[in-house]
Amino acid sequence: MIRKKIYGVYGASGFGREVLPFAREYVEKESDGELFFIDDSFDEKICNGCEVLSFDAFKKIRAQEKFVSIAIANHNIRRELAKKCIASGMKNWSLVAPNVVCLDDVKMGEGVILCPFVTLTSNVRIGSYFHANLYSYVAHDCVIGDYVTFAPHVMCNGNVVIEDDVYIGSGAIIKQGNSKKRPIKIGKGATIAAGAFITKNVPDGVTMIGNPARILSRDSLKGKIL
Repeated sequence: MIRKKIYGVYGASGFGREVLPFAREYVEKESDGELFFIDDSFDEKICNGCEVLSFDAFKKIRAQEKFVSIAIANHNIRRELAKKCIASGMKNWSLVAPNVVCLDDVKMGEGVILCPFVTLTSNVRIGSYFHANLYSYVAHDCVIGDYVTFAPHVMCNGNVVIEDDVYIGSGAIIKQGNSKKRPIKIGKGATIAAGAFITKNVPDGVTMIGNPARILSRDSLKGKIL
């Protein structure tokens, strides 16, 4: 039998289980859709009422269309899994909780996950495979790259540029930039620790901690206040 549509949430760990309820709600509206977890290292066959399949088992199911949402926080793993899914003919599936608020002129790439109570205000540009966890917000005139991850309650104020592969921890605050011409920029691959307060530009690849934020990693800049 060839099924019409099947959907997979990649990752049955904590974040995947948080995503599952609104993924299920979406699929239930599709009368001919079926939902699975995809996980190659999960020991149980059923998780929160959803069947767990390996990637190969999911791939073998005969279906006209396959959609996958990657609920993995690590940007490197997320990128590799995205490549693998696309190479296998699967389509990106963006998951947006029903109570997410999107105001005016918000544009997003593919494969994003927006959890409950997320707010995107106006004139926002977001890349592919962005994750925004519970209660996070992105304010006006922000530009966010690919594979960026917001933990719960990240506060990204207006006129901020976040480059690819950035991870921002729970409760972090990014101060508003002065204008579109002078935004605050967070460099590629940077990590912002939980509760950090970012007041100025962040170099590529560093880890920021504290209030005001300072660099924890990269020896040549260690301890410098930004």
